[in-house]
Amino acid sequence: MSNGNIFTRLIRGIWRGLDIFRRSIHLLLMLLVFAAIVAAMSQRTPPVPRSAALVLSPAGQIVEQLYGDPIEQAFEEFSGQERPQTSIRELTDALRAAREDDRVKAIFLQLDNIVSADLSKLQVLGKEIEAFRETGRKVIAYGDFYLQAPYYLAAHADEVYMHPSGAVFLDGYGRFRRYYRSAIEKLKIDWHVFRVGEFKSFVEPYLRDDMSDEDRASSRTWLSELWDQYQADVARVRGLESHEVGNYATSLVASLESHSGDLARVALDAGLVDELRTRDQVRTRLMELVGEDEKTHSFKQIGFDQYVASTRKPDSGANKVGIVVASGEILDGDQPPGVVGGDTLARLLRKARHDDSIKAVVLRIDSPGGSKFASEIIQREVQLLREAGKPVVASMGGVAASGGYYIAMDADEIWAAPTTITGSIGIGAYFPTFTRTLDVLGVHVDGVGTTPWSGQFRPDRELSDDAAQLLQLSIEDGYRDFIEGVARGRSLTIAEVNEIARGRVWIGATAKELGLVDNLGGLQGAIESAASHAGLGDDYGVRYIEKELSFRENVALSLVSPVRSVLGVEWRPKGLNRIVSQITDELNRLTRLNDPQHLYYHCLCDIR
Repeated sequence: MSNGNIFTRLIRGIWRGLDIFRRSIHLLLMLLVFAAIVAAMSQRTPPVPRSAALVLSPAGQIVEQLYGDPIEQAFEEFSGQERPQTSIRELTDALRAAREDDRVKAIFLQLDNIVSADLSKLQVLGKEIEAFRETGRKVIAYGDFYLQAPYYLAAHADEVYMHPSGAVFLDGYGRFRRYYRSAIEKLKIDWHVFRVGEFKSFVEPYLRDDMSDEDRASSRTWLSELWDQYQADVARVRGLESHEVGNYATSLVASLESHSGDLARVALDAGLVDELRTRDQVRTRLMELVGEDEKTHSFKQIGFDQYVASTRKPDSGANKVGIVVASGEILDGDQPPGVVGGDTLARLLRKARHDDSIKAVVLRIDSPGGSKFASEIIQREVQLLREAGKPVVASMGGVAASGGYYIAMDADEIWAAPTTITGSIGIGAYFPTFTRTLDVLGVHVDGVGTTPWSGQFRPDRELSDDAAQLLQLSIEDGYRDFIEGVARGRSLTIAEVNEIARGRVWIGATAKELGLVDNLGGLQGAIESAASHAGLGDDYGVRYIEKELSFRENVALSLVSPVRSVLGVEWRPKGLNRIVSQITDELNRLTRLNDPQHLYYHCLCDIR
């Protein structure tokens, strides 16, 4: 039997050769990956040296909870992509463990890669640094160039060094938004906006080309309060007068002229840094404190993430206080960590309710709010926890505003940091329609329906007066629900709540004076309060209640650091990525919001 002509046999031969080559490459890649994994698994968590400096080197944004699922986080780190976030829990765990660990002779604050951190988180870390200093061991800070957030942490060190070509740049606090009214009009979009509360600025970017007088006045108040607190904290730890910190920022140009343009000398003479040193000089200073690593010819050290992995202990105690973290915008349905999914968070709260070892719950909130419906799903689970006899204490981080406050209002107690951004009790809705845009393109929509509502909420049709009234009545009802819930939970009258609501934003210290917050303090204070409410005394453990990881997710997270070490993948900050991420975050905000009724308890109260 013929096997075909010579051309056919030639093609088959080439194909077989290519297939063999493909299989060989595939096998080689598999062997390389397998070898890397075996090498990684053979590496144990590096031991803590007998004498070492703990290197605290946060990168990106310091957050309550890392964004993204574990596989995504592992892939980004493994591939050497920019790490956009650092968990404050990792940093505080490292500092607290180091305080009790005599092997840690010093802490080295390496802060150049911090992009942002809200003041409440900086204050938590600052207190932990001060607590370590009280042991008599040194904290050394070094930066090539200090921006405002990293400088706050550096100021808490015993010795603050900066490169002779560096600078300290303190720009205060500002709130700047992009406004789209003219763009929307040019695109011939009809952006229907509804709100309750003259201070509710969430919808203003689509109504205006500038900030409203109400939003400007409200924002100036709480931004000034944050800046006053920043100045006071830095002045205290640096031994300065509070006004000297502010004067440094406001008179920078005049000071620079008198120092012949030398920014580093301006900071040195202002008392913001102790000495100007090069990197090698700082390494020498650290070697004096902890000794030299002969292999690296640098100081003996361990990174904070490796240190936490080496020292973190499992929770203990038969009775536990559970911590559930609500971090990020509140969206409907299931969402990854770093976003508050209504269904996701409700499931965790329900898990705490049915766990007999959990006697009380701390709901740790770091959220500007979002979906009204998702907020209500979470709120109900808080109520059910209390009905089950388990106290709930809300602990507010950097921001717990609008929906972030809504999910807290039924707690037994609300704790906030003095600099928490909270309040913004109001509601907004928007519904864009594109009939005029489509008309320019010659596209028109027509048809019939069985009721007046058929096709009413299509974005390619005009919004009728009835539909607009339906949305307005819905948000007015949502606002009543909000202020009635606050009044009930905080023992205030509806009139009292309405007076301090209407979308107004407050910092934690003011919110306590107004009755929106019960106590000022951090997460630890809230944990102790929850334990007290449950009658646990001092005999209890603490457990973070989180989504259980799959086997694949556990493997990915456990292997990422050692595999990167084996393959030599290093992380480097990418400045352009930071700018791009800010723009894409703004553009993605609209697509992320998914309330089924388009109603939002949301506060655009981020600081930029």
